[in-house]
Amino acid sequence: MDHPRQRADTDLTGTGRDTGDGGNTVTEYRFIREARTAYSEAYAIEDGEHSLGRVDVHYTTSVAYATLAVHHSLDDEAVQALIAAIDARIVSSADPHREDFIVTVWKGEEAGTYADDSDFAESDYEDEDDEGDEDDDA
Repeated sequence: MDHPRQRADTDLTGTGRDTGDGGNTVTEYRFIREARTAYSEAYAIEDGEHSLGRVDVHYTTSVAYATLAVHHSLDDEAVQALIAAIDARIVSSADPHREDFIVTVWKGEEAGTYADDSDFAESDYEDEDDEGDEDDDA
């Protein structure tokens, strides 16, 4: 099984399916990897205009588990389209031979990002995967 750590891409863009609102609206999802380990990944999810939520994916030898936290304004069809995009763009590319993909969905709104370091900045958070790539001038 390929593991998330073996994939170099950190910004994945995928297409959802028709939103069913009467038009041919197709949602573009952008997945921005926030963290990864040998058997898991965490992504922020955007639609180009808004933050939609985040997904944490955990891989076992036969099953991929995900916790999907989305904004409360997403309806069930949008959530299903998002799950399909996560499966296609993230899970299937990391583990194409998995037996099942189990997703737990939470709806709500973002309350903030908290860290022990009071000087925490989003740019610091995104640079965690680049450790050792920059010279430290400490």
